[in-house]
Amino acid sequence: MKTKQREIIFNKFGGRCAYCGCELQKGWHVDHVKPVLRESEWCKTRQRFVYTGEMKFKKDDVMENKMPACASCNINKHSLYLEDFRKLIKGFVTSLNRDSTQYKIAKRYGLVTEEEKEVVFYFETFIEQSPSEKVK
Repeated sequence: MKTKQREIIFNKFGGRCAYCGCELQKGWHVDHVKPVLRESEWCKTRQRFVYTGEMKFKKDDVMENKMPACASCNINKHSLYLEDFRKLIKGFVTSLNRDSTQYKIAKRYGLVTEEEKEVVFYFETFIEQSPSEKVK
């Protein structure tokens, strides 16, 4: 991808992750909102499937479908569709309560409080700033 294209994607949401809204750091990712899915093939030496780089849905590899994402959001989203990613995130609290002793202890001591709410992505609430506001 060309530098200019990455710059356009970076600036889509004011240098913030389209999903969680954190400020993008060095190493940020370009995500496809609608997954393009990569082809894979079995590698005998590694004993696993490896990606070939070929896209199954090349028609979706367009600028309108690309979002700036922090590494953790993009890695967790993987090739999920948006609503499936939303469900995954919503299930994190259940997983933490089931699997993490540290989380359960922190919760008992009042260091963590849970709130039942819908997962809303940053890009869903983002209002484009005027050019003068972006300079700040």
